[in-house]
Amino acid sequence: MPKLRVKLDGMAVDGWLATISAAFPDAEFRILATQLRDEGALVILEVRTSDGDALVQRFENAPEVSSLEVVHTDEQMVLLRFVTRRSKSYNPLRRSKNVSLYPTILRDGWFTVMLVAPHERLSKYTDELAAAGIPYRILSLTQSADSRALLTDRQWEVIDEAIERGYYETPRECTVAELATALNVRRSSASRLLHRAESRIINEFVANTSGDSDR
Repeated sequence: MPKLRVKLDGMAVDGWLATISAAFPDAEFRILATQLRDEGALVILEVRTSDGDALVQRFENAPEVSSLEVVHTDEQMVLLRFVTRRSKSYNPLRRSKNVSLYPTILRDGWFTVMLVAPHERLSKYTDELAAAGIPYRILSLTQSADSRALLTDRQWEVIDEAIERGYYETPRECTVAELATALNVRRSSASRLLHRAESRIINEFVANTSGDSDR
């Protein structure tokens, strides 16, 4: 199924959270979960910053936050749980019947959203963004494969056995010869099966991640 990564201008909506992130341009805001409620939205937010005290103060003073709990804080990260009013940025998701995958990343006022859905629903989402006047940029569009369909049943059997026996541990806890004995095949057959399975896995991984970097 297609996977879409889109970067949105949070300042173009009622973006109080984007405004706070813009005040901490070096911080990475990671929205880990959102639960819509009658009184608004419950949000769990992780912020990777070394300026945690100032960040918490901004949230305490934000009129959009009706309740705030500092779950954890240290020198590099702050974890917050708070309730806020629903943001208009959710409307394109709701109207296009999409659900974003978490975490949603917010940095310097811009959200990075990931969706996995049929092409029709992804296209509807970008249409809704345009209709709402929200500037956006498509970062990547890739085809997510069914991981079980990537290999044959026999290849999965070999890979599963190799993992279980510690073949991929460092140092290795199992040799190809020992793996072949466990599978009741020749060493050359076990080696060939491993090589083909590993080649498919690596090629698929590279194909699906080569376009994922923000540039």
